[in-house]
Amino acid sequence: MNDLVNSLNGLVWSPALIYLCLGVGLYFTLRGRFLQVRHFKEMIRLIFAKRTSSHGISSFQALTMTLAGRVGTGNIAGVATAITFGGPGAVFWMWMVAFLGASSAFIESTLGQVYKEDIDGQHRGGPAFYIEKGLGMKWYAWVFALVTVIACGMLLPGVQANSIGAGLQNAMGIDPSTTAAVLAVMLGLIIFGGIKRIATFAEVVVPFMALSYIIVACVIIGLNIDQLPGVVALILKSAFGMEAGFGAILGLAIMWGVKRGVYSNEAGQGTGPHASSAAAVTHPAKQGLVQAFSVYVDTLFVCSATAFMLLITGQYNVQGPDGEALHTGIAGIAAGPGYVQTAMENILPGFGSYFVAIALFFFAFTTIIAYYYIAETNIAFINRKIHRPWLTLALKFGIIAATVYGTVKTADLAWGLGDLGVGLMAWLNIGAILLMHKVAYTCLKDYEAQKKQGLDPVFDPEKLGIKNADYWTGKKGSAATDDAEEPAAVPSPESAR
Repeated sequence: MNDLVNSLNGLVWSPALIYLCLGVGLYFTLRGRFLQVRHFKEMIRLIFAKRTSSHGISSFQALTMTLAGRVGTGNIAGVATAITFGGPGAVFWMWMVAFLGASSAFIESTLGQVYKEDIDGQHRGGPAFYIEKGLGMKWYAWVFALVTVIACGMLLPGVQANSIGAGLQNAMGIDPSTTAAVLAVMLGLIIFGGIKRIATFAEVVVPFMALSYIIVACVIIGLNIDQLPGVVALILKSAFGMEAGFGAILGLAIMWGVKRGVYSNEAGQGTGPHASSAAAVTHPAKQGLVQAFSVYVDTLFVCSATAFMLLITGQYNVQGPDGEALHTGIAGIAAGPGYVQTAMENILPGFGSYFVAIALFFFAFTTIIAYYYIAETNIAFINRKIHRPWLTLALKFGIIAATVYGTVKTADLAWGLGDLGVGLMAWLNIGAILLMHKVAYTCLKDYEAQKKQGLDPVFDPEKLGIKNADYWTGKKGSAATDDAEEPAAVPSPESAR
């Protein structure tokens, strides 16, 4: 099984996908005139704007649901793996994926809003919807929907669950089978409660866990602040093959940095538009900007916190192409949560390992919930045509089974399956947003023009020549009262979270 999965990953994660992710992000960044920088203040303002809607959720809830999917085991175990096989330079390429990927996240989430639908009283949208309506390619939309149901319902949950099991076993000696049983019960209680319960859970847990993790990481970095300049220099030199000992793995640094960066922040992968489409906004560009910011939170904040902890403490290994040890900081510990637990434990004895286990539990568990919502949205897309209500019930039990299975299986197989799911979705979605990005930039231009006039932007697709945006042109779409917005005083991100 491992050999088969590795062979498939060799095809999916060929150099073509690596450079496609970077190239597309660079093109969108230039095409949007660095929108991820120009509109940074606007991103913050929009996150905390009030919304009222009986069918949708707030922008902040949509952000936290997206972050629930983005901030997961990739921010802890994934960073450790990237450093092990790509060296410290992989961290720089994760940063590049985040910066460039913010523009890709804007494109896909804006498209998700443009072509969303109201299904059974809930806002639904995502790549399958905008591929069908924007490109008119129903077969392509169905392929994406089916791949996403398999990836998010069966392949990806195992990665998160496996890291939870490993983290709790390392810190507290809890048997993975016990962890699997607890996860199954907790997951069932939440996913059987619908989108509102999922959004409420994410809104409370995600900001708290992310901020707590960053604070503890900052404490560790602060205790070793004199080493920080050297660590930053190490990352930059290794990223371009200028660091002695790591020059031979420059290609691996790029590959693992991009691979783990895409896995962690999911920009361009097609997962973000699902949650962002559920937000009640008056203009698609609003949620596109909010989702661009979520990439920063995931990679520039949380992933960087993990990377700095590992590199400052020296608690990491680097392995060459042939398996030779280029750096050994933690002998006998496989790449994964154990790295970060050991690093924290050395700095904060009696606390570090437990804290990472708990943080990993919440990071990964909320990601599994986000995966369920993404898969459920694609089931809703499929059910518009074939009307099989039992598919949603099958998905609920299927993702619980995948979570249990992943908790007790080997990490190599779990990560291999997860990489396969991410790669397939990325290929399909990047192709779609490349073909449709002009629609998103038309929305951005319209949004900027209305803002310049001092207006609260309202979307009118017919005026912009955008077709098949049925939600916005129908009764529900024209009713800005349904998705009414009241500007709110904007607190700082720290105080709000």
